[in-house]
Amino acid sequence: MQDLGLAVILGLVEGITEYLPVSSTGHLIVAGNLLNFSGEKASCFEVFIQLGAILAVLVLYWQRFVGLIPVRGIKWCNEDGFSGVRGIVILVLTTIPAVIGGLLAHRFIKEHLFSPITVVWALIVGAIGILIAEKYRPEAKITELDQLGMGQALMIGCFQCLALWPGMSRSACTIVGGLFSGLDRKVAAEYSFLAAVPLMIAATLYDLYKEWHLLEMSDFAFFATGLVVSFISAAVAVKTFIAIVQKWSLVPFACYRLIIAPIIYFVMK
Repeated sequence: MQDLGLAVILGLVEGITEYLPVSSTGHLIVAGNLLNFSGEKASCFEVFIQLGAILAVLVLYWQRFVGLIPVRGIKWCNEDGFSGVRGIVILVLTTIPAVIGGLLAHRFIKEHLFSPITVVWALIVGAIGILIAEKYRPEAKITELDQLGMGQALMIGCFQCLALWPGMSRSACTIVGGLFSGLDRKVAAEYSFLAAVPLMIAATLYDLYKEWHLLEMSDFAFFATGLVVSFISAAVAVKTFIAIVQKWSLVPFACYRLIIAPIIYFVMK
């Protein structure tokens, strides 16, 4: 298929950008165009390496995910915090809006929004959204993940629908939704990681199910390399991002989006 160096580059792009508010999909589209890596198998590879990023969050936050296993029956209203059935319900409320939107608009998105120019506009719009959130967000009242309620979870889920536009960034949309819901930056960022897992698993498995017939044994090393690199780089990116948002704002990421958008336009037009 392709050399392993290409798998490493794309794995780094996916892992570093998946959980940052800069759009992994947008960066992969641009990287694929620049590296002349396109087609059905390329799309399958880009979907496959998302599993590495998913695994990184599962490993880093394994205690949170284990805590979602109900151990006190099914009466979620008797449970506290982000745990047990109550935690599962919170994740479901965040996931449902984007799942419905994705099912309804899947074909349109694939046919019309996966291009460099649409990514450019999404990067700009998303940057403006981040700047607005930083300036006008309400005072943070939720400083711990266990304080997250059903209303906030649903509101974040509605914001997550905006990420169906490639380039907007699922992470950016959920974090902005969290900020407007009264979460502080750290909690908004961490919840964006956790909320990504069910949606990414569903989307990834769905796409892989449709494209599995494209894979051959000769692709194993290439795909495995991309997945491993994605896993390692995503884990590092998540830890680094949390450290950044605890000390600074999201403004630097908005500025990055505004800087990279015209560069992408002039490179890709």
